[in-house]
Amino acid sequence: MLCFIYKSLKKDELYLYLDKRDDFSSVPEALYNSLGRLEFVMELQLSADRKLAREDVTRVMTSLETRGFFVQMPPLLTPPPLAVGYHQLH
Repeated sequence: MLCFIYKSLKKDELYLYLDKRDDFSSVPEALYNSLGRLEFVMELQLSADRKLAREDVTRVMTSLETRGFFVQMPPLLTPPPLAVGYHQLH
């Protein structure tokens, strides 16, 4: 399955995958507007045996087949745990 990937210039590491190049008609208007300006990044051939860095390829392919698009959200950054010694808590 061929897909076309765009990055959001508004939000770092947010990507939109489409089943047709430059055809944003399947993306709901509110979602499309929230992405800001999009820049084409690459064309990619997806298959069940292909690995993606941060997404399950089957999930991406299913979304492309059923909805015509897939949104890859930026990774969640969790702050490191507080480095507080036991004696400081008592």
